[in-house]
Amino acid sequence: MKELNYKINGAPYRVVILNSDDSTIELEVNGIPYTVELEQKTKKPLVGVRRPSREAAPAPTPKSATTPLVTRPSASPAKNVIQSPLPGIIIDIKCKVGDQVKKGQTLMILEAMKMENNILANTNGKVTQILVNKGDNVLEGADLVVIE
Repeated sequence: MKELNYKINGAPYRVVILNSDDSTIELEVNGIPYTVELEQKTKKPLVGVRRPSREAAPAPTPKSATTPLVTRPSASPAKNVIQSPLPGIIIDIKCKVGDQVKKGQTLMILEAMKMENNILANTNGKVTQILVNKGDNVLEGADLVVIE
């Protein structure tokens, strides 16, 4: 049994928690008994960073000892994926699939550490995919928008 005293809008309340489990709480508020049913929260999956497996491709070897080893990503130059610069919550999406965007245009707003951060287009093009929804939690490096 736990007793708590609250003031709500200046009115005093005495709350006594009699019994609780995962789905209900039995309590008294100013002597009046209540049974409170707890709503079960459903967790949204986090949009995570997908890193390539190191075991997938063997490392290329130079043709000779004097040939430098240079590797470049095999991604298509026509597609441009905008990634999250830091972990946070998507609070607004300012574009939709099919929109023509210009370099520097705000695509979405990411809240991180109580600051709103504009996610900007880094090239001119057409939005072909939006990979997140408003309210999603994203990690640093998560893919957000694809521009072609």
